[in-house]
Amino acid sequence: MCGIAALFSPIPRPLEELIRTMTAVVRHRGPDGEGMALFSEKEFLSTALGGPDTPGDVYESRLPYKPTRRDTPVIDAVAALGHRRLAIVDLSLTGHQPMCTTDRRVWISYNGEIYNHLELRDELQQLGHVFVSHSDTEVILQSYLAWGTQCLDRFNGMFAFVIFDHRAGGRVFAARDRFGIKPFYIWRSSEGLVAMASEIKQFSVLPGWSPRVNGQRVYDFLNWGVLDHTDETMFEGVSQLRGGECLDSSIADLHKVCPIRRWYQLTPRHFSGGMKEAADQFVTLFTDAVRLRLRADVAVGSCLSGGLDSSSIVCLANQLLRSAGVASQQNTFSACSTVKRFDEREYIETVVARTGVEAHYVYPSLDTLFDVLDAMTWHQDEPFGSTSIYAQWHVFKLAAESRVKVLLDGQGADELLAGYHLFFAPHFASLFLGGRWRMLTHEMVLGNRLHGLSALNVIQHLANAVFPELIRQPLRRLVGKQASAAKWLDSRRLEAEDRDPSLLFSAKTTSVNQMSFGMLTATSVPMLLHWEDRNSMAHSVESRLPFLDFRVAEFLMGLPSELKLQDATTKRVLREGMRGILPETIRNRRDKMGFVTPEEQWIRRDSPAKFRTALRRAIDVSQGIIKDSALEHFDAVTTGREPFNFTIWRVISFGAWMNRYSVRI
Repeated sequence: MCGIAALFSPIPRPLEELIRTMTAVVRHRGPDGEGMALFSEKEFLSTALGGPDTPGDVYESRLPYKPTRRDTPVIDAVAALGHRRLAIVDLSLTGHQPMCTTDRRVWISYNGEIYNHLELRDELQQLGHVFVSHSDTEVILQSYLAWGTQCLDRFNGMFAFVIFDHRAGGRVFAARDRFGIKPFYIWRSSEGLVAMASEIKQFSVLPGWSPRVNGQRVYDFLNWGVLDHTDETMFEGVSQLRGGECLDSSIADLHKVCPIRRWYQLTPRHFSGGMKEAADQFVTLFTDAVRLRLRADVAVGSCLSGGLDSSSIVCLANQLLRSAGVASQQNTFSACSTVKRFDEREYIETVVARTGVEAHYVYPSLDTLFDVLDAMTWHQDEPFGSTSIYAQWHVFKLAAESRVKVLLDGQGADELLAGYHLFFAPHFASLFLGGRWRMLTHEMVLGNRLHGLSALNVIQHLANAVFPELIRQPLRRLVGKQASAAKWLDSRRLEAEDRDPSLLFSAKTTSVNQMSFGMLTATSVPMLLHWEDRNSMAHSVESRLPFLDFRVAEFLMGLPSELKLQDATTKRVLREGMRGILPETIRNRRDKMGFVTPEEQWIRRDSPAKFRTALRRAIDVSQGIIKDSALEHFDAVTTGREPFNFTIWRVISFGAWMNRYSVRI
């Protein structure tokens, strides 16, 4: 788990200070080491350099990729790789990066974890490959030598990397993992310099950087609450490899166009059988996903909210650690609340009592929210959607303070298992359109009993999935949801189209599995992964996500929807599979929170003046994007004339982003 950087110049130029500064900006991603590699135009001769955080013994090693000290004469280069290391696997000097093959012809800068690296290493050794380290980085290099770009299909993990291959006249191969757990950004300067990085802020130190808003993406976030649903970012000109994409190009062609292709497409696995077969197969796959993600040479803990997903991970990990005789090392980290309605500590303690883990708790307070807003904004790169990110920030901070460098977390479960109430929309719609009136009535009755879904809620769900946009928008306004063309937002200032971006990604559908696919690839998971990565790495902690093991995801996407949602019960196959593993009070939970904050109470009752001041500041720095009428909306929410939603925080966060990054229209 690390931070990466790469530069490719159309002409030879001094790149050392640029690549060095790019890596220094993300020292938080890798405080355990740093390195750079420069490549000259003539036969791409390489020079490896170290820095202040490079361990001293690396310089004295016999590694082919050992760096020389900084007093080496600077060379004019056409390419450069940079790396910051967070040591998780192979803590020794042999895990240093950038890493190369023994002939120094193929180099890599890599961020992530390949969980099946031990199995791949055995396979490669049988093919005659020789290793000098025990790192998964070298497994990627040797896999690339053995199988070329097809090596990606063999990796089970999360990753973003750049490989520079001298052998074919200078070739650049870069890739991002299947679901985009690890970030990968690209920016091209007006001088033709192509830059790649783990975080957008790394481009801010390069010549020609002038941050401007991407109007359409800003509109999508402010009005609809989505980001990372396309390859564009809120910074004009900054793009990203999306999950499952790669770039393969000669260095010469790279300066003309970035030839990006999709290397992975989520394909559901065929399933036949009933609930018992599905539950058995799921538990087998999921247990192995957790087992692989416990592999590390440092302490591994878990996030624990007390819900189904994180509790399942903790309980399965506990079984695996007990069988290995190391269950006493298991730690969990939880965000709680002093407001009872938003506090899950009683559920968390139920899991703690079952497993005997060492539990750590934090109570994120309104008192420090605005004190850390600037830091969170800097680390997130882009605005974020609610103060739940603040709660998550404190969880990873607590882990770092407890010297735990790896946490398992439950992202992806709700999208794969129809865990959100949003899934009732396609569920009800499919019954409605199929003429299954008795079943629809049954689901409506249970929906009301188990989840408090009123008749108006059901109408809303049906309208969301079935009715055309012209009918849907008035209904959204009726129930207090955001409609297109919000009055407080000047879309003309942004030069943005007034449209719902989720319509492009199966968010409005009559199929539960289609909605899952849209959420996994566009409207939900990419956002959550963005926030998770930045929050964890801000505190030099690695986050691992067993529900997004591709084998688990493909299996769950192949299940009939009724095995996930029926009788107004979500996540059915998970509940059945975890019978006897989870405490029953957790397995049968119907409510859902996660790491939340009492944001509504903070805004409406505890400190409306503080939030109103922050909103006023956001309006002032927005350069006309946010109208003064946003204050009218705020006043209507705080007085109860309009229902609460997360619009207020999105605007506040957007203003903090424009201010922190000096973004212009």
